[in-house]
Amino acid sequence: MQHTGLMEVARRDQRYAYEAYEFIFAALEHTQKLLGRVRPEPTREKEAVAQHVAGAELVRGACDLATNEYGRMARVVFHMWGIDATDDFGAIVFNLIDANLLTKTDSDSRDDFRGLFDLDDTLKNGFEIRQEDRDAS
Repeated sequence: MQHTGLMEVARRDQRYAYEAYEFIFAALEHTQKLLGRVRPEPTREKEAVAQHVAGAELVRGACDLATNEYGRMARVVFHMWGIDATDDFGAIVFNLIDANLLTKTDSDSRDDFRGLFDLDDTLKNGFEIRQEDRDAS
């Protein structure tokens, strides 16, 4: 999935791989589904607010998606992309906001992502094999 302007954002802040920026869009969609906030394209501001995902929610959703997609390799993948702490998700999100590729509410801030939890610990020790994973093998 290619987003217009995404490559330029990745070029401006090279701490993070292009894939990290792209992953945020997938994580946002995944988190909205988990929280039951997916709707057709919003036509009114009220509907857009109902779809809003807070920073902490997005980080948890991103970790969930990463463990679903990459399993025990999720931590390695994040590290390769430059994501080593929850703060990095905030930097990526706000780079996308600055490029008008994401929007924010007045109450959203980088602090919403700061020091939420130990990313290493969550991805290494918080990973668990789900029953549907066992059934698939």
